[in-house]
Amino acid sequence: MKILAACLIFLLTVGAHGLRAQSGSVKNQTASQIIVEMQTHLNCKWSRETVDTFKSGNPDNVVTGVAVSMFADMTTLRKAVENNCNLIIVHEPTFYNHLDNTESLQDDPVFLKKIAYINEHKLIIFRFHDHWHKTVPDGIYVGMVDKLGWKANQVDKSMKFFKFEEQTVGSFAQKLQEKLKGSQLRIVGDPQMRFTNVALAVGAPGSQSHRDLLNDNSTELLVAGEAQEWETYEYVLDASMLGMKKAAIFTGHIPSEEAGMEYCVNWLKTFIKDIPVIYLENGSAYWSVQNVQKP
Repeated sequence: MKILAACLIFLLTVGAHGLRAQSGSVKNQTASQIIVEMQTHLNCKWSRETVDTFKSGNPDNVVTGVAVSMFADMTTLRKAVENNCNLIIVHEPTFYNHLDNTESLQDDPVFLKKIAYINEHKLIIFRFHDHWHKTVPDGIYVGMVDKLGWKANQVDKSMKFFKFEEQTVGSFAQKLQEKLKGSQLRIVGDPQMRFTNVALAVGAPGSQSHRDLLNDNSTELLVAGEAQEWETYEYVLDASMLGMKKAAIFTGHIPSEEAGMEYCVNWLKTFIKDIPVIYLENGSAYWSVQNVQKP
């Protein structure tokens, strides 16, 4: 009996030690280890040529917390520090261009102050753009369709085409504004135009993509993030003036994708268990005269 009891104690001790060691290894993950774990949970192949790379900090540092956002603007960085999050996962560039190339910014006063803050607080910034879109289903679209409440209106698995009860562009825009609070909607085309078929284009995929969507599946209304005004705006305007049933609602880049990064937090929490993961909302980057309070 003494031998059996000793063996039992030994096994319990070894088991407890193993659990502590396993827990410790999870809690002490580096930024690199977390990104590798993200890669294993995606169902798309990781590309060698991608913007999804570290933009600042030491990837070998232990992560104290993860903050997820659309942009790593200064408000986001400060909130991350306040919440003890040193790994910041963002969807868009940190340094004002698609590739986050900083060569031309070395003497720029804004960049210098921002990078100084990042370095002072040892913040690790990782961009998660290409592969969040490449995973199936597209993570950004999943979050946005859920937020908009359009799942029942999908006509296929692409999450780009939807069918609604017939209504006017104006009434639809009002309902969209309620769901995307803070967004400054821009509407091109006849507000009284009645429609049923809608295409969704988040972010800024380009005017060619917008035109393809407008001319596919009998699309009448395009809901898009942003575009250069001399491209898709003019195309839709001309179509409307030519008597064609075409209209577009531009929500702005952030409102068209941010729910996808909020969904990313829920996804990360399915496999990151012992490190805090939070979502930091950016909101609109600009304000309009209508929002200015009169003195």
